[in-house]
Amino acid sequence: MLDGIGYVFRNESLLDEALTTPSYRMDFPDAKDYQRLEFLGDSILGFLAAEHLYGVFPEEHEGPLTVRRTHLVSASALCRAAARTDLVANLKRNRGAEALDPNSKIIADAVEAVIGAAYIDGGLDAARAVFAALALAEGDDQPEWIDNPKGELQVRSQAMKPPRHPDYELVNVEGKAHEPVFTVRVTVDGIGSATAKAKTRREADAAAATELLKRMS
Repeated sequence: MLDGIGYVFRNESLLDEALTTPSYRMDFPDAKDYQRLEFLGDSILGFLAAEHLYGVFPEEHEGPLTVRRTHLVSASALCRAAARTDLVANLKRNRGAEALDPNSKIIADAVEAVIGAAYIDGGLDAARAVFAALALAEGDDQPEWIDNPKGELQVRSQAMKPPRHPDYELVNVEGKAHEPVFTVRVTVDGIGSATAKAKTRREADAAAATELLKRMS
C-alpha cells in the first residue's frame, strides 16, 4: 500500500518492483528493479498528459501543447508530485545509501514506474487514477518557457542577427554509478558560456541554459 497515489494494487508485487531502485540490487542481485516499469510508465505518462491537455486546451496548436506536456512530465514536476505521497519513504535502496535530494532522478523514475505498474495492474483507468491523485495536471497553465530554459535559449539565440545556435558540451561526469553528477557547458557565439552541474544530463543542460539566459536579460 502506498498512500497518496489514488490506487490500491491488486498485485502488490508490481508496486514493490516499482519502488525497487537499481542500487538495491547491489545488496540483492536477484531483485527486480523499477527500470522496465519506468520505461513503460514514461510512455503512459506522456499519453495521459497529452490526453489531459488536448481536452483542457481545445484551441491550442501542437507547439504550445508540446511545451505544456514537457512541463507536466518533467523530472521536477514528478518529484513535486512524489512529495505529496510517501513514495520516497518506501523506496528500496542499497544499504547505507545517502538521503535523496528532493529533485533526484531516482524519485522521478520511481513515479513513472508506479504509473507503469498501475497500468499493468489495472489498465489505463488505474494509470489515470494515479495521474489524477498525483495532481500532475496542476502545472498545465504554466507560462510557456517555465521549466524549459533550453527552449527559450534556442529561440532567443535564433532571433539574434545573425541567428545563433546554442552548443551544449558534456564537460564531466562524476559521482557514484547509480547517482552521477553531470557538468555541462553551453555556449552561444557573441554571448559567452555558462556551466552547471546536476543529477541528470537534461537538468544540467537546463541549468546551464538558465545561467546563460541571465546574461541575455
